[in-house]
Amino acid sequence: MITKQDKNAVRRKRHARVRSRVSGTATRPRLNVFRSNKHIYAQLIDDVNSVTIASASTLDKELSVEGSGNVDAATKVGELVAKRGIEKGIKEVVFDRGGYLYHGRVKALAEAAREAGLQF
Repeated sequence: MITKQDKNAVRRKRHARVRSRVSGTATRPRLNVFRSNKHIYAQLIDDVNSVTIASASTLDKELSVEGSGNVDAATKVGELVAKRGIEKGIKEVVFDRGGYLYHGRVKALAEAAREAGLQF
């Protein structure tokens, strides 16, 4: 039986492996996704200068969602992070799914960001 700690350790190992190859720049930042059981977070990160350019999460005040740990909330976070990135002049990003499988909330966030104008 796989425990929650083991699952997260496997995810962190997968994330570290991907991060060794994926890096964001000022012109093409990394769209990082982190999800917990209750919330989902997204950041546009310039790894060269170690700066977060834009971020969005289900904790944002301007985001009104009924349930914060579902696909609808992830979709709204994806739209919001894309809007904030486009306001700062970001059109292209590198997608970093944080070691999570590309389905459910992570997929909803990515597709919403694509539809809102980000290219990756």
